[in-house]
Amino acid sequence: MSTATDNLIASSIQESIRVKQTLLEDKHLLGQIAEVAKEFVAALSNGHKILLFGNGGSAADSQHIAAEFVGRFQMERTPLPALALTVNTSALTGIGNDYGYENLFARQIEALGLAGDVAVGISTSGKSPNVLKGLAAAKAKGLVTVALCGKFGSLMQEVSRYCLCVPSSETPRIQESHILIGHIVSQIAELQLFAK
Repeated sequence: MSTATDNLIASSIQESIRVKQTLLEDKHLLGQIAEVAKEFVAALSNGHKILLFGNGGSAADSQHIAAEFVGRFQMERTPLPALALTVNTSALTGIGNDYGYENLFARQIEALGLAGDVAVGISTSGKSPNVLKGLAAAKAKGLVTVALCGKFGSLMQEVSRYCLCVPSSETPRIQESHILIGHIVSQIAELQLFAK
């Protein structure tokens, strides 16, 4: 391997560690993660569901986190209701065509969301119009709203009860932290709901 490749690998890993170290030192953000985990547990304990959505890599993160609940995280247990609003291609293309791409998630929230459910909108930029509209629709319907974004998440703060802003402006580093947060919340929820 070349020195340039070695340096790229090392610098990527170092930057990922730096972002996570900053996250670890942010007591407010850690408290917010704990609060979100409580909201997940409360919703799931009371027969409600988790709805997740985002674009591109954030769509994949939505699906990944939903799978941790419907499948399992680390424990053998009954499945938990979580749904990524990014997987129904007929709904996505139909809504996008008929109502505009910016209404992709809001329309699904209006159809599927109930007060007491948790809506998780994921956007590394914090500016995705369809994610913002989805969170706004969820807030209007009485869902608990959670935003996952990067350091520029001020627009998402306006439409979410909890805004978990990863301290980075680099998309790959933000996404790595989003999945870490998803794993932490999954583990806490699983332990609190099923550990005996």
